[in-house]
Formats: sequence, C-alpha cells, structure tokens
Amino acid sequence: MSIFSKNTQLAAIFRAHSSQLAAAEGLSPETIEAGVAAGTMVILANPAHKDVTPTIIGQPAKVKVNANIGTSMFVTDVAMEMDKVRLCKTAGAHALMDLSTAGDLHAIRGDILAATDLPLGTVPLYGVAQRHIAKGGDPSDFTVAEILAEIARQAEQGVDFMTLHCGITRRGVELASEGGRVTGIVSRGGSILGRWMRRHGEENPFLTHYDDILDICLAHNVTISLGDGLRPGCGADAGDGAQWEEVINLGRLAVRAMERGVQTMIEGPGHVPLHLVQGQIQGIKRLTHGAPLYVLGPLTTDCAPGYDHIAGAIGGALAAYFGADFLCYLTPAEHLTLPNVEDVRAGIKASLIAAQSAETALGRPHAAGRDLAMSQARADLDWEAMTELSLDPDMVRARRAKHSQEKECAMCGAMCAMRMMNTDAFECPTTGETKTK
Repeated sequence: MSIFSKNTQLAAIFRAHSSQLAAAEGLSPETIEAGVAAGTMVILANPAHKDVTPTIIGQPAKVKVNANIGTSMFVTDVAMEMDKVRLCKTAGAHALMDLSTAGDLHAIRGDILAATDLPLGTVPLYGVAQRHIAKGGDPSDFTVAEILAEIARQAEQGVDFMTLHCGITRRGVELASEGGRVTGIVSRGGSILGRWMRRHGEENPFLTHYDDILDICLAHNVTISLGDGLRPGCGADAGDGAQWEEVINLGRLAVRAMERGVQTMIEGPGHVPLHLVQGQIQGIKRLTHGAPLYVLGPLTTDCAPGYDHIAGAIGGALAAYFGADFLCYLTPAEHLTLPNVEDVRAGIKASLIAAQSAETALGRPHAAGRDLAMSQARADLDWEAMTELSLDPDMVRARRAKHSQEKECAMCGAMCAMRMMNTDAFECPTTGETKTK
C-alpha cells in the first residue's frame, strides 16, 4: 500500500498541488509521485499552516536551502527574528527552522507561521527543556508525556517538519562519551537526551515511544527530520562509531515511518574534512535507503570562525553533488554569537551558491542554463541580464551603483577584454577619480 493511501493529508496536498510542484521542479507529476512513494522525496506542508507553499525535498528535485532563526537565552529580540523571517523569503531560502530557546516560544512560533508561507521546522525538545530551565530545574527533568504533548501542540499549530532525535541510544551516548571524541556530543538535542538517559537509566524516550510520535505526525502530515544527535562536532570526530551507530538506527526508523505513512528526512553531519565528504554522504544515503538528506554544511575546516558560511558552502556544494538534498545554512556568526539579519542574508546566499554549483556540475538543465545565460550576458556586457541572473541581484546593483552608467566595469574600463576583440573603434571612458597617498 502506497504512502499516499496511508497518509490522506499528503494525498490531498499532492492532488491539489501536483501541477505547481512539477512546474517548479521541472519534473513530471509522475516522477514526483514515484519519489514520494519510494521515500526518496518528501513534500513539506502541514495543512494547519495557512497558505504554506508545499515544498519538495529530494533530488532530482532542486536542491533546497534552509535558514535557521530564533531567540537565544542571551539575545531575545523577537522583532529581529521577525525581520529575519521576512528576509529569508526575499533572500531565496526555501524553508525556515525556528530554534528559539527563550521567550514565549508558542507565541513566537505562531507569529512566524502567520508571517511566512515557507515551510517551518522546529525542535520540540527545546520547548520542553526551556520550561524546566525557566523554573530553575534541570533541562532533562521532562517526562515522556511532556514530550508527546509538545509534539502534538506544535503539529496542531502548523509546524511542517520537526527535528526529533529518535535514533540516539544509550549505547550511542556511551560510544560518543568514551570513544575518544574531541568535542563529545555537540547537538543540543542530543546532549539533553544523553543527559536524560544517564540520569534516568532508561532508553531514549523518542525511540521507545516512536509509534506514538508517528501517530501524531501522520495526522498532520508533519515530516520527521530524524535528528543527528551524535553528529561529529569537529573534523577529527567525523566517521566514528557513535555517528554510524546512529545513522544505522535512522535508516531503520525511516523504514518504520514509511510503513505507517509518515514522511522522513535524515539529518547529516556538521563537520567533515573535505576528503571524507563523498564517503559520508554516500554512506548515509545508502544506510537510510535514499531518504532525503538534510545536512548542516558540512564544514570542511574548523578554523574559520567568522567565515563558517564559506566553509559550509564548500562542504555543501560537495555534499549536494554526491547526493545531499537539503542544505542547512551556516552564517558568519556560527560558533560565535546569535546571527543578525545581515548574517542570515550572507548564510542564505552562501548556501544558494553551493546548491547552484552542485546542480551545474550534475548537469541539471535549470542550473546549467542559468550559468550559460550569465556567461552570454557577460560577453554582451548586458548588465541588466547579469543582474537578474545573479544569485544576489541587490548586491550586484549596490556594487555597480557608482559606475552604473558605464558600459564596462570599473575594474577594466578601456581595457575591457570583452570589447577588445569585438570592436574596431572605441572611446575611452572617463578615468574617474585618482587617489594618491
């Protein structure tokens, strides 16, 4: 029996939007339907999220970019977070995650859902842990009932996908803690669950109550983003036993979800040296049966604080080329502070560059065609076309503003190579200002 037969919400969404989805992705409705049925594509859309744009994750659909936003316990500026929400759409992100850990999380989430048609993801464990911290308690004091209630509450509110750390086990925590890792467990959700398991002496409640979670998600077409709670937090930890033990569990959980009619994505590694990216991506995809892979970066070096969006874009381009489907951005603020609006913009653009680079290399018509059109526009010195074809038209306009009336760029002027061999007569443009020391 197909997932569409088991998940009536998903079936209705596909029937209503198949033509638009096909047009947006350059794929036939039949290709999309087959991918969703096989579990290699998901359609992000909770019917309770008013006016949400159903969005496909999973190649050969276009590689998508996610932007993380949200308050922190040091910086709780809801107005700034709402500015980020609006920017994410205009800057080109395809989905958002609200990772807020301070303030009225239910109200913040409601405001975000009302303000954007982009699919919204969350980490329900944060809300549960935050309530205990706010009371002066331990973040791992939660009960199973609290977890299930929070997932249900967010699903009813309209959240489209949720990071749920269902694959981390007591054995995995032991491997991460005792296996010589440099950075241990760097996932916030993974560390909270690891603490809970140690204090209570019990197995991960997200795993032991997975069937209850599936029931909730099925009722609302919430896609489970199976969290990588034991992902490597530095290049030196990539590919260790703890990471792969969890990946194997995630593959099994993806199969169980598919059998129940629930869509899943797999979350992938955060820090992976350049030479290991191919093996990591292909290994994860194989062990998780080709489920859509959602990667944070990956960062190919640990030495670029302030520029982690670049390190992440390098890894993201390779990851997407080798099969990753969904790139979670990094910003210049990563590892340093809460990103501001400009950091968010920089992170989105870096990940869009990574996606475009990978898809051009893969020979995807929309990406290769865009690159070729840009090349022709440059040959023709067609600045209007160059601007519109760029991944950041606003940046192009701003950088060219002072010399926008010139045919050539301000770097080459009369020595413009594009004109040198294509015209017999040419007028030397004004030399502009000369600055001396």
